[in-house]
Amino acid sequence: MKRLYFDHAATTFLRPEVREAIIRTLEADPANPASLHDPGQHAKLLVEQARTEIAEAFHASPREIIFTGSGTEANNMAVLGAARKRRKRGNHVITSQVEHPSVLEACRQLEREGFRVTYLPVDKTGQIRIKELEQALSEETILVSVMAANNEVGTLMPIQEIAALTKDKGILFHTDAVQYFGKFPVDVQKLGVDLLSIGGHKIGGPKGIGVLYLRNGIRLQPNLFGGGQERGLRPGTLNVPAIVGMGVACHLAATDVLNRSSVMSRIQNLLWERINQEIGDVQLNGHPHDRLPNHLNIRFDRLEGQAVMLELNRRNVAVSTSSACSSGKQHPSHVLTSMGLSDEESYQSLRITWGPDTTEEEIDQLVKRLKTSIEELRSRLPVL
Repeated sequence: MKRLYFDHAATTFLRPEVREAIIRTLEADPANPASLHDPGQHAKLLVEQARTEIAEAFHASPREIIFTGSGTEANNMAVLGAARKRRKRGNHVITSQVEHPSVLEACRQLEREGFRVTYLPVDKTGQIRIKELEQALSEETILVSVMAANNEVGTLMPIQEIAALTKDKGILFHTDAVQYFGKFPVDVQKLGVDLLSIGGHKIGGPKGIGVLYLRNGIRLQPNLFGGGQERGLRPGTLNVPAIVGMGVACHLAATDVLNRSSVMSRIQNLLWERINQEIGDVQLNGHPHDRLPNHLNIRFDRLEGQAVMLELNRRNVAVSTSSACSSGKQHPSHVLTSMGLSDEESYQSLRITWGPDTTEEEIDQLVKRLKTSIEELRSRLPVL
């Protein structure tokens, strides 16, 4: 039975062009880019070429691109660094209740340091309400951090509206775009953001590499200390092969984003229609329209999502029940409960995500195996 992979929100396959670039760099360019000799300067050139590729993908300046070890590190750098640097201006930070743990835990750390943090609620689709954000802003507010797209339910946030609101008041705005980039065009000028985070392995790039876009003129307080790499914000020897791979991945993601998004959206419509028609008794979690094109978070009445996931795994299908970053935690999803779902409904939820290379044949096989799994589990339920 062919293995089916439907957990692209957790990680994606390395694109062939990226793999080739990484291997080529590993084999031919072993030098430290901080070294002054010719091999070192060549390695530095590769880093700067990748930085330029990423800047072009964002419609930004190369100087505005900071390399990190992951999207999580980029989020920490943005939230902690911006808040601490601007503390003399105020001590109030705003985020949402449905953020990635790397933002929520950074905000909790700020609370331990004496900052006041407002966690905005969301509606039943997972979106914040702009009016509630506006009401939460104060003279003490120095930073707003709201994700572009939710990693668990795929709901999109009104990023441009948030950016316009914060800009008018001189407040920094950071967005976690780890799930968003590669599904929609990212133009930081049009979005209006001050800081933006992405991770390599969500766009067909390598694991262990991330990027923070830091708008010119903004200063952060470092979280790490050592050498002066990455403008003193990320000291340590640069991972040249991963950076080169990241540059290629970002270039590819930005170049064909509209076509790939269209393909994934067609798959979404097909999959949701077939699950509804052929399996039934299923509910969609998240926004019905303002959502990622490669994402379905659903729940089947009276069936635990983990049980469905394990049945599918037995049939060589990989899906998830929540964010991979939270899968080891034994409590209901904070995203789903913030949207108003009960603990029981949260535990019933299943996340199915795919990529632009997913085929209709794979969708057909997924639906068949999912139907068999659901029928098997429903047959064990007591009659009501």
